[in-house]
Amino acid sequence: MNSSKLQSTLMKWLMPIANKVEQQKHLQAIKDGMIAIVPIIIIGSFFILPIAFMNVFQSGPIHEFFANHIDKLTYPDKFTNGLLSVYAAFFIADSLAKKYGMHSAQYGITAVITHVILSGVVTENGLDMTYLGAQGLFVSIISAILSVEVTRFMIKKKMVVRLPDSVPQMVGDSFSNLFPMIVNILLGSIIAILSTSLGEVAFPQVIMNVLAPAISSMDSLPSLLIVIFLTQFLWFFGLHGPAITSAVWAPFAITYQAENIANYAAGADVTHIFTFGLYYNILQVSGSGLTLGLVLLMMRSRAKNLNAIGKVSIIPSLFGINEPLIFGAPIILNPFMFIPFVFGPLIVTTLTYFGMTSGLMGMPIANPPGFLPPGVGAFLMTLDWRAVVFVFLSLILMTLIYLPFFKAMEANEIKKEGEKTV
Repeated sequence: MNSSKLQSTLMKWLMPIANKVEQQKHLQAIKDGMIAIVPIIIIGSFFILPIAFMNVFQSGPIHEFFANHIDKLTYPDKFTNGLLSVYAAFFIADSLAKKYGMHSAQYGITAVITHVILSGVVTENGLDMTYLGAQGLFVSIISAILSVEVTRFMIKKKMVVRLPDSVPQMVGDSFSNLFPMIVNILLGSIIAILSTSLGEVAFPQVIMNVLAPAISSMDSLPSLLIVIFLTQFLWFFGLHGPAITSAVWAPFAITYQAENIANYAAGADVTHIFTFGLYYNILQVSGSGLTLGLVLLMMRSRAKNLNAIGKVSIIPSLFGINEPLIFGAPIILNPFMFIPFVFGPLIVTTLTYFGMTSGLMGMPIANPPGFLPPGVGAFLMTLDWRAVVFVFLSLILMTLIYLPFFKAMEANEIKKEGEKTV
């Protein structure tokens, strides 16, 4: 089978699957909601840095200062990462509601109330917020989807209070959501009471017990390889790989990240590898396919077209944006780039996994902002200089992987440019 026939065959079955994922409202709402809470995780990460400084200085006045004031210095973390699932419930519900054409913040608030009922544990001392953080993220998905679908059903069946059009919209939205909110609160209460009465555990723990096999398997090397392979494979055919695959892996990666941050803050072992920070700052540094080395090769190319694209792509690539290269070279449907672009990152992923599990570099303990230059995000994520060295070694390795394929592509491009000038 020649390359063009293979490409058309793959496109035939790949496009419908990708389009269904992109059009599935619930998956896209989950993805949107999870991405929306990333800035909150980043802010919370900054406020656990005092713990890192305290650990760096094992003794002396600096250590004593941080040790004596650690609760105050890390105080905001309790209200950022410590309430992460509450924010997730709002953003997922808000996104899903908008996809249904329901434009009101009331639906997000209903999801928050439902989620707090499902995840908050009432004790003699008040409300236990254990499951309102990272451990309640999967319940936040349930809370958001349940509350929006119940509300949408009641609106469709006209089981809502409708006020005259002369009433201000904010007031109208509040009263329109009155009955759906009551129903959602009752449903949430029934589920929470049944869980604690019959199952003798909080509802989030029930969900975590059910999802335990999937959660543990997502943090394995095979899962990482599948995620990276699908991302690269989809990109090669012109489909935005991360936008499609992240609908599945983002909840897991964010949960792992939040648990790592919480464990590090508590002085416990940090065990998870697959996090948002790892994905963007090591596995996909400089963009999908770790293409910075390819850009540098193109900047020195004798082929005018490749040279021009390389020069245009260098600045965006330094900040993790390589769409100019993917669409400009192009990498999409380019038979010269299929092997290095799709399979090269799998080698880096494997080396990263064993590098972290063997202790050659630190585990993710923070979630740095995206679109940082190579090495910067890796250091902020691990607070380990060895992670920076690993990033540059990975980019060098990927450059060597790209090199023979680039040379073949360059020769073909020079030949085409020569034919045009004749």
